[in-house]
Amino acid sequence: MILIDTHAHIYDSQFDEDRNTMLHQAETQQISQIWMPNCASETMPGMMALAEQYPDRCLPMMGLHPAYVNDTFEDELAAVEDQLNRNAFMAVGEIGLDFYWDMAYVNQQFVAFETQLRWASEQKLPVSMHTRSGHDRNAFMEAADLIEKLALPDLTGIFHCFVGTLDEAKRAIEMGFKLGIGGVSTFKNGGLDKVLPYISLEHLVLETDSPYLAPVPHRGKRNEPAYLQIIAQRIADLKQISIDDVARHTTANALSLLPALYTNLLPE
Repeated sequence: MILIDTHAHIYDSQFDEDRNTMLHQAETQQISQIWMPNCASETMPGMMALAEQYPDRCLPMMGLHPAYVNDTFEDELAAVEDQLNRNAFMAVGEIGLDFYWDMAYVNQQFVAFETQLRWASEQKLPVSMHTRSGHDRNAFMEAADLIEKLALPDLTGIFHCFVGTLDEAKRAIEMGFKLGIGGVSTFKNGGLDKVLPYISLEHLVLETDSPYLAPVPHRGKRNEPAYLQIIAQRIADLKQISIDDVARHTTANALSLLPALYTNLLPE
């Protein structure tokens, strides 16, 4: 069984004391790859160091997270663009819309989101999208509306931490995106028990979003990639299939998103 964690912030300071142990534990749980989304210029050095140290296991993305959009967002975008032009990345991310914490920079979030979507399309890279709703605004719907309006060629990727409705899931799939399923799937009131049984495995990928959103029974504690098997088992239980089936399909789905540069990482 081979698993891929398609979204984990393993460069986060919460792992500074035991990062090597955490990575070893992930390896013992058959986690073959960990995809790392960038947040802002401040997270680039740590992420890039891990990508250099573990080039076959820790794959970097490059993007500006919507929660980091503020008065300096133009400088932050310039830093992202510079990295995309100088280095190889497996995706543009983490990008999107966040209406949960602060609405002060929503207009700038849309500018940053559209700009990075265009870069992904131009470079034929998948995107990892963050859509967190709040203040009576649905971030998923507004992101989907923008993507459909732009109609950019060669745009694909993942709706990271998908927690939407069945109709929203179907809309994402119709647009050509995968659904990133994480620890929320194990929560009693997470809502995905009403969605996942009706979605084909071909549209799902696995993620932890470490160190956040740890699955039950670790909820409220630090999350880590080794817990990906818990999420895979939850999907298996909801769909009444084997965890091996979940692993096989979700891993194939993730690998199908990798740009040509990373084809050497495909298992034989």
